[in-house]
Amino acid sequence: MALINSLESDGNWLFRRRGQLPVVLFLLAIPAIAFTDYEQLSPAFSHWMNWLAAGCSLLGFLVRAYTIGTTPRGTSGRNTAGQVAESLNSTGIYSLVRHPLYLGNYLMWIGIVIFTKNIWFVIIVSLLYWLYYERIMFAEERFLERKFGDAYLKWASKLPAFVPRLSGFVPSVIPFSVRSVLRREYSGVLATVIGFVFVEVMIGWFRWGTFSIGDHFLVVLYVTIAMTLLLRSLKHYTSLLNEEGRS
Repeated sequence: MALINSLESDGNWLFRRRGQLPVVLFLLAIPAIAFTDYEQLSPAFSHWMNWLAAGCSLLGFLVRAYTIGTTPRGTSGRNTAGQVAESLNSTGIYSLVRHPLYLGNYLMWIGIVIFTKNIWFVIIVSLLYWLYYERIMFAEERFLERKFGDAYLKWASKLPAFVPRLSGFVPSVIPFSVRSVLRREYSGVLATVIGFVFVEVMIGWFRWGTFSIGDHFLVVLYVTIAMTLLLRSLKHYTSLLNEEGRS
């Protein structure tokens, strides 16, 4: 098999299994936390790492929320069986970067990784993420190139794949939809909160040999679970979050 076909095949295989990546991240976090000497970290360093972690995850959510909230049906879906695209989206955040959802994913999950306060773990996960998603992005772009031809190539040639450019923004053709965000993003937010709680529990176990969660973490976790159950119920049992022309 030619290398280009092999990369595309690998990308499609990884695309169908991209939802399993958080599980791998959780497993990798355990030895990273176990081998981190938290007693040697200054309180100031830990404090700023905590804020940086929360900020990265929040920024990742905002990137995803804006992308989802300004995207019409047929693009940027959660499909797992294969690539799907009914139209080429080139406005909104897609006028700045080709893969905003994967950028949002990275920021949300790297926040959890930063929360371990292990710099080497941050570097390793960043490299693994790039190797993993580079193949997925390659497969997606091959699919879009075949489907939209020169229109896609012209658009893609002007934009970076992962790091947004800072100029040339084109407003989205459809208005931002809060309902789209509420309908589609609650599971990702819950997974992120669980990730932070998991790291907090593991740090406590390896430092003091006890499973404990701070009150602030419990409050955030309980509120997130309640909101997730509410939004999931509204999504599956009512039409309150439905919108015509949105995926």
